[in-house]
Amino acid sequence: MGLLLLLVAGSAPAQTRDNAVDGNTLLWRISGKDLKQPSYLFGTMHMLCATQIDLSDSLRDAIRRSDYVYLELDMENMQELMGVMSKMKMTGDTTLADLLPRSAYDSVRTFFSDKPGMIPFAMLEKFKPMLAASAVMESDVSCQNPVGMEQLIMVEARQQHRSIRGLETMAFQMSIFDSIPYRLQAQQLLDYVKNYGKNDSRKTFDEMMAAYVNQRLDRLEEITLQENGGMEPYMDVLLYRRNIDWVAKMSRLMPANAVVVAVGAGHLPGDKGVINLLRKAGYTVEPVTNNMLKKLEKSL
Repeated sequence: MGLLLLLVAGSAPAQTRDNAVDGNTLLWRISGKDLKQPSYLFGTMHMLCATQIDLSDSLRDAIRRSDYVYLELDMENMQELMGVMSKMKMTGDTTLADLLPRSAYDSVRTFFSDKPGMIPFAMLEKFKPMLAASAVMESDVSCQNPVGMEQLIMVEARQQHRSIRGLETMAFQMSIFDSIPYRLQAQQLLDYVKNYGKNDSRKTFDEMMAAYVNQRLDRLEEITLQENGGMEPYMDVLLYRRNIDWVAKMSRLMPANAVVVAVGAGHLPGDKGVINLLRKAGYTVEPVTNNMLKKLEKSL
């Protein structure tokens, strides 16, 4: 599950007493240093049940007060969306058949061929396996209407007439997957296909969703680290360098404009997480009450 959890929420290094996240919330106010007005940081999750989530009044107000909303990607950039397809493919004409034993390859091919609505396997087998694994995970979500928190934020930003921008390009994010051995990705894809629909697989995702719903960044981190899937050697390129780059970009943006930055919740906590990096850069980062999921919390 390690690769898939990273796709859904990101991950973070273990916390210590000095940098533990203070308060159960996904929304943080950034002030001090050279800022004339506060900006905000929010932790997203890429897949939730649409009937269970909504934006809090606090986040709506933060968006209203902002000049720009920054997501990991600018998902409204249609030109970029159309150009990213070629970046989804493995390099060197590699296909899944090159990465798995014949019997394993056949089982994956049969799995995708038997699933209506899936991307045709002839195309999918050339994709970086992490992306194929993401498609499997989306189809295995227990709710009927999965939605990303980013989608709700985009709707609100449009209603507030706020410009939506991206911290990274899609081409860059696709290139990150080239840093992880394709064989490792393929093995994780195979494991997830084998476990599709099984209780243990869904239990892990449900636990992660409950941690997010209850705004427990520490618990979300714990689950992800438990299910790391051998990803420790790749955490630097997947997470830590990106966190550093994001904080550097935020430091350039925030003095001139109030911004809301919404990134995977797993990027927020920990010594190398965005919250602590902002504090090390001299900013005051404070938790903001965020009651968006209160009705669901009562049922968990």
